[in-house]
Amino acid sequence: MKGIILAGGLGTRLHPLTRITNKHLLPVYDKPMIYYPIRMLINAGIDDIMIITGGTNSGDFLRLLGNGKEFGLSHLHYGYQEGEGGIADALKLCEDFVGRDKMVVALGDNIIEKNIKAFAAEFKKQKKGAKIILKQVDNPKEYGIAEVRGCKITGIIEKPKRPKSDLAVIGVYFYPNEVFNIIKKLKPSKRGELEITDVNNAFLKKGQLTYNILDGWWKDSGESKDALLETNVFVKEHGANHV
Repeated sequence: MKGIILAGGLGTRLHPLTRITNKHLLPVYDKPMIYYPIRMLINAGIDDIMIITGGTNSGDFLRLLGNGKEFGLSHLHYGYQEGEGGIADALKLCEDFVGRDKMVVALGDNIIEKNIKAFAAEFKKQKKGAKIILKQVDNPKEYGIAEVRGCKITGIIEKPKRPKSDLAVIGVYFYPNEVFNIIKKLKPSKRGELEITDVNNAFLKKGQLTYNILDGWWKDSGESKDALLETNVFVKEHGANHV
């Protein structure tokens, strides 16, 4: 199974911190942010990893990470996304890298307390479709929210005005290689991007979307300056079990 970390974007919500660097290179306590998703994938048994970045600071990733030797990797792959076409647009750049394999896709600014090894093992055995991870949140209007009935997801709505649950879809996704055919059929959203929620809903419509609920802490550390600060404080005080 392949690992993909999406670390593009301009990080405008974190200006002026990101005027001279990519947000995924900002510190989270004692390590650059990008270290956390890399270690999360490695601890899940995935050692073939590709990082997608963009903007004018993309070369900094290579200077920082090199070939991944610091993490025990023999090689680390890189891809470049032009512009800001959305998460699904960035993912489509990985088609040749993935080949016929399954994949775990992680957003580079999502940091979790515990690892995803058990979820990855489940997905390896899953015969069809995709898997997402859900986490209870206090402010569901701010996230992509899944409506769950029993063991099935019945819908996913991005930032709903009237949320039907408090289960947010976090930035770790498990996909088969069929995901690239789905992305090719997507149309840009109103903000001009290919949305990952549309990808997940496409699997849902086919009855091929499973889920797990995350135990432990999760933070989208790149969503605001406050979120970045909270992530730093938490990691300092509690650590992140996968790092």
